[in-house]
Amino acid sequence: MSILNETIQTFRGGRDIEALDAEAVLDALIGESDELLLAEVFRAWNDKGIGEDEIYSIAKIMRERCTRVNSRHKTFIDIVGTGGSKVKTFNVSTAAAFVVAGARVAVAKHGNKAATSSTGSADVLLELGVEPAVDAETAERCLNEIGICFMFAPNFHRLSPTLGKVRRGLGFPTIFNCVGPLCNPASAPHQLIGVWDKTLVPKMAAALARLGTGKSWIVHGHDGLDEISLSGQTLVAEVSGSSIREFIIEPEDFGEKPQPIDSFKTDSPVESAAIIKRIFAGEHRFDAIQSLVLINAAAAFCLTGRADDLQEGMKIAFDSISNGHALKKLNDLAEASKK
Repeated sequence: MSILNETIQTFRGGRDIEALDAEAVLDALIGESDELLLAEVFRAWNDKGIGEDEIYSIAKIMRERCTRVNSRHKTFIDIVGTGGSKVKTFNVSTAAAFVVAGARVAVAKHGNKAATSSTGSADVLLELGVEPAVDAETAERCLNEIGICFMFAPNFHRLSPTLGKVRRGLGFPTIFNCVGPLCNPASAPHQLIGVWDKTLVPKMAAALARLGTGKSWIVHGHDGLDEISLSGQTLVAEVSGSSIREFIIEPEDFGEKPQPIDSFKTDSPVESAAIIKRIFAGEHRFDAIQSLVLINAAAAFCLTGRADDLQEGMKIAFDSISNGHALKKLNDLAEASKK
């Protein structure tokens, strides 16, 4: 019996992959050309549920194997969602990344094309004029010279086109949605990671603590967002070194009133890019669309020590947009990514 068939039986028995078997299973997934078999593995995995040890073990292997980007910045952050959210919003984390970079906090953003979302970070960046699929040398130059880069996951991790095709066809997120954000090629010491399911918050936090981080948040919005929510409560697991604490934050903590999420929904990268352009042009000044970006950027400022609290972070984020600094970072990255 093949490794993947044995793995399916393991999952159907309600058991997780053993740590010693994780590398063999990962290699089998990468090397498999049978799309039906791969889909069966992921369906059985989804039925069982993704385990903390599985997230940790596979992320550890992928971290060890990835192509590296070296940062001259001591403090920098990745702002990323797992995808898989039931609410298909515009690319909030991508917009927030430029806001953060515009306030002189470096951002090493890691992402991909959409697999389970309507628009992935790579998809929207292309619409914004940025070439997302640059090599490691270009990404490193962008990070070190202009303070922001995008690392297109397939250029840094040795997976397979077949695996990507199967994931896109499943209609639900997989283990790779979990491990991707944990495998930043620049080893960002701070991360703001949104997850699609609140049961993943403690699992992802525990895995990240074992992998190592400075100070990072794993977040899940009560409305299903893999971002900090503007409509109500967000569950947070703060990972600081090896310690973890969970708490709830609300829009009021940022000085904001709760707002419904209807205006955040998009169906395409074109629509998402248009929203981000309007935000940076000041057309969403003081409305809910801009506020959703601001609260996520504000959290990043707190994680990196740029702000002492969330409301100070909001002021810094607002200034980054209103002074044109976020837009300048977008334009700078667009130019630098094509050299």
